[in-house]
Parts: sequence; structure tokens; C-alpha cells
Amino acid sequence: MVFVSEIPMALWIAGGLALYMAWAIGANDVANAMGTSVGSGALTVWGAILVAAVFEFGGAFFAGGHVTDTVRKGMLDLSLISREQLIYGMLGSLAAAGTLLIGATRFGLPVSTTHSIVGAIVGFGAVAIGPDVVNWPKIGQIVLSWLTSPLIAGVIAFIIFQITRANILDTKDPILRIRRLGPVFFFFVFFIIGLVTLFKGLKPLKLDLDLKEALLGSVALGLVGTAIGAFFIRRVQLGEEDPKHRFSRVEKIFVVLQILTACAIAFAHGSNDVANAIGPLAAVTSAIGGAELGGKAPVAAWMLAIGGLGIVVGLATWGYRVMETVGKRITELTPSRGFAAQLAAATTIVVASRLGIPVSTTHTLVGAVLGVGLARGISALDLRVVGKIIASWVATLPIAAVLSMFFYFFFKGLLSG
Repeated sequence: MVFVSEIPMALWIAGGLALYMAWAIGANDVANAMGTSVGSGALTVWGAILVAAVFEFGGAFFAGGHVTDTVRKGMLDLSLISREQLIYGMLGSLAAAGTLLIGATRFGLPVSTTHSIVGAIVGFGAVAIGPDVVNWPKIGQIVLSWLTSPLIAGVIAFIIFQITRANILDTKDPILRIRRLGPVFFFFVFFIIGLVTLFKGLKPLKLDLDLKEALLGSVALGLVGTAIGAFFIRRVQLGEEDPKHRFSRVEKIFVVLQILTACAIAFAHGSNDVANAIGPLAAVTSAIGGAELGGKAPVAAWMLAIGGLGIVVGLATWGYRVMETVGKRITELTPSRGFAAQLAAATTIVVASRLGIPVSTTHTLVGAVLGVGLARGISALDLRVVGKIIASWVATLPIAAVLSMFFYFFFKGLLSG
């Protein structure tokens, strides 16, 4: 009934733009999760790419969900939007958000993928229908998250690193202390990994676990982590090779802890943020197929594969730019500092997810790195870099909206004949 001759073109364009958006997510957002591990020396760039490839793709493909929001975060009233407008708008949103992310990546600026696609959707809705179609209270929650995400993560990271420093790094015998307290750290890492996976990583699979069941499962995983940690620490040579590097062996334990935490964040990120790329694709596919416009759209395996593949390729090709900013330019990181930042970010994601507080993975990780830096004093931070990052966060929504307006009319002209 609509676009009979243009339907194949629209679908091909949607698939290509979804791959483009996933590539942009990998280049910018995934690099955030891996940046602390690379900056601290826990992983090389290619080691981070390998870890992310496995866990991001695994999260996207196996836990990305069989349905997704037609319009991300319920930002628009679909009852006011026609089928044609939805198709033009989703194509425009993918093009706009992907372009913004690539532009930010070019300058090494970590921005929020979710905020990019939300800003783009708001932009097309405003020009296609009018401001009344936009869920403005949701916009208010997102703006508030600019403050809450980094603040909560920063405070937690500050506390974790101060505890680590007081109980291990600043003691007379840090090697003895890590032998005693190391298994406890492993418990908390595995406990948080369990909660991240259940609350975020497996959320799209709609597992019906209540809070008590999730906590019990995570405690059991934590006890497994304790046993693994005790086994590992006993077999790692912690004796000091050189008095000038008294912490070199202690940091080995934090390398392992940091990598484990990075894997959990990567899996959760892949399972959730892949929807930013394939959600609009699923919406276009459903609209073209004549399905009733609703809040959810089915997701095929090939869509998840496009999202997972694009994320991995994006990290491998351009991810180093944002990894350098997060891992090296904000503050100097060691494995123990990087561990504190990542554990804080994972904890914040868990708490916010459970309380229903909208937070950005990007903002959370950057805030955690800032918290670790502040634990060493304000002089440990490069405030110019911090200022540029904050400015890019504020600019994300309006820039994405303006780009989306342009691309909406572009695709309307291209496909309407």
C-alpha cells in the first residue's frame, strides 16, 4: 500500500545504517569500557579488542533480546506517528546518532550512545509531528542523569580506592595484605558480576528472578570467586623482584580483578546498547512489513548479528581514540586504580538499574575515573580534558536532534519519490 517499489531500498538502507550505528557504538561507547584496562596496562589495545569482541558480541547476540523498544526509552507517542513518518524518522535517527558518535570519536570524546539516539528520535519527532509528541519528562530524567551518573560512580570509586590504599597499598607489607584481603576482593568482584549480568546483561531475556533470588545467586558466585582468588593468589609469585618496584607483584592481582570486571561490563553493555542500533532497524522492518505500530518490535537473529559485528569492528578500527582519553588523558591509572574505577562503575550500574534511575554507561565510567583521580588530589586530573568531555555531554542531545531533523527530510525526499 505504501512504497511498494521503495520497500527493498528502505530496508537495505536501514540495515546499512544499523551497521553504521553499531560501528559507531563500538568506536566510542565500547572503548569507554575498555579504556581503563588499557590505560592501566592491564590489557594491551589488541587484548582489549579481543576481550570486547568475545563479551560484547556474546552479550549482543545471545542476550540482546527477541524484542526491542520501537522507539528507544519511550520518547515518543506512537499513536501520533504514521507508518511513513516512523520509517523516515528511524532512518534519520540512525544516521544522525551514528554521525554524532563518529564525530565525537574523531576528537577522542566519550559520549553517551543512548543519549545520542534519544536526541535523534526527539529531533525527528519534533519536526514530523510537533513538540507535543515528545515525552518531555523523560528528557528531564536524562538531563538529571548527567549529574547523577558520574557523581554516584565517582563517590563509589573514591571510597573503593581509599579502602584499597589504606588496607593494602599504604601498609608496611602490601604483599602480606593482598594475600589476606585478595580473596575478599574476588568475592565482591564476582558478586557484582553476578548482579550486573542478572540486572543488565540478561535483562532483555526477561528472566523472572526476584531480588532475593538474584542476591542469593550472586552470593554463590561470589563464594566461587573467593575460592578462585585464594587459589590464584597462592600460586602467583608475589615476592618482590626489585625494592624499587614494591607494588609490581601486588598490582598483578588487580590486573586479574580489573579484567574480570571489564568482561562483565562488556557483556552487559553488548546486551543492552545493541538495542540503540537494532531498535530502529526492527522498527523499520516491522513498519515495512505492515505490522501494527506498537511499543515493541520483534528482533531477528540477523539483526543481532549486525549489531554485534558492527560493535566489534568499530572498537577494532577506531576505538583507540576514546580508549586513550578515558585510560590516559583524564588521570594516570594503575591496575589498582583502574580496578577501583571499573568496580565502582559496575556497582553504580547495578544500583541504578535496580532503582530505575536512568544512567549512562559512558558517564558512569568517566565519573568513576574522575573519582579515582580525586583520591590523589585535584592536581591528578587534567581539567581541560574533563571540561571538553562535560561540554560534549551537554551538546549530545541538541546536536543529535538537529542532525536528525536534516536526515529526516533527506530520507523523506529520497524515499517518497
